[in-house]
Amino acid sequence: MLVCVTVVMMATASAPSPIYPLYQERWGLSVTMLTVIFAVYVVGLLSALLTVGSLSDHLGRRPVLVAALLMAAASTAIFWTADGVVSLMIARIVQGIATGTATGCLAAALVELSPERRPHLGPTMTVVGTSFGMATGAGVVGLLVQSTSRPDAYVFPVLTLTFIVLAAVILTIPETRAPRAVGPASLRPMVRVPREARPEFFASVPALVAGWSVTGLFLALTPSLVSNVLQVRSGAAGGISIAALFLANSVGGSWSVRHTARLATWLGAVLLTLGASGLAVAIAAASPAIYMGGSVVAGLGVGLTFNGSLRAISAVTPAKSRSEVFSAVYVISYAALSLPALAAGLAAPAWGLETTGYLYVGFVGALSLGAALHAGRSRTHGPAGDPMRTRWDSGPHSERIRC
Repeated sequence: MLVCVTVVMMATASAPSPIYPLYQERWGLSVTMLTVIFAVYVVGLLSALLTVGSLSDHLGRRPVLVAALLMAAASTAIFWTADGVVSLMIARIVQGIATGTATGCLAAALVELSPERRPHLGPTMTVVGTSFGMATGAGVVGLLVQSTSRPDAYVFPVLTLTFIVLAAVILTIPETRAPRAVGPASLRPMVRVPREARPEFFASVPALVAGWSVTGLFLALTPSLVSNVLQVRSGAAGGISIAALFLANSVGGSWSVRHTARLATWLGAVLLTLGASGLAVAIAAASPAIYMGGSVVAGLGVGLTFNGSLRAISAVTPAKSRSEVFSAVYVISYAALSLPALAAGLAAPAWGLETTGYLYVGFVGALSLGAALHAGRSRTHGPAGDPMRTRWDSGPHSERIRC
């Protein structure tokens, strides 16, 4: 059931992206405004992650998950009745808060409910559920966009009802965390990197930013690029491209556990560089096929780099500081998800969508190349230093076990 909740929550996060071009036509929105609508989702998510992210440690998993699911239902209801840009922004903010509240709780509950003989099952399901959910939301809605001019009239009522049902079902699952006292200190944002972890942390930043920037490009701009630059008039094309990225992301994350953290990061950075190059060629040649290929290669790179970077950071982070360090990781990651996409949206009216696309993938390619060179020069972690050997590290989200 928790895996199902993860899939639905992540599917809802990517579901609006294929509809953006229709919103653009319906209300005369600019590309800049679309990226602002996308960026406010991340603002809500980060705000929740940094404040109420640890609340279920105090109140228990079930009440926090139920509250998050009801907030998610409220966000999809607002999407359902949206009549302009203000409604979309409110819906996205509420959706971000719901996702940020639920994400850590879901990961923690999956870990705590995992069989003792299979401790990696919970983190692995978190990774797979997240990527599969994002792919499913974008892909299904993309296909629906092709068949109707009002996909939001079908998607968001179904999601609203689904979240309400899931909230009721969650009340029946076992509670894995005993409630305890909660005070204002529990809502204080905790982002700190101890001295011993800083070299690895900062060395991982280029790969983190490159990978999450690609994700931001797809969620915020790819539907517009596919329609206006690649000249693909099919409403499904943008959603399918997003789905391809996230499916490949899931494969890359699963593949990375076969390698040491450093090798996974290096392979991912190389694939990100190749994927960014492919996307640039696709824009120049106006080739949907090449763009799809670049999406798959870049998606593999995202999964590998994030998994490898997270494991490398974990290897040098003291147990008492993990919550703070990984809060810092996610702050950088989600900032990379939104800020470059927002900058691209601001630049597009002046420079054009095609030029903006070149600059965006060039930015990603340069960061990826730098990350690949750094990882290639560094020694691979041995068994003692590779957190893949430890109990909890089996995927890119496996450290998100406190919420």
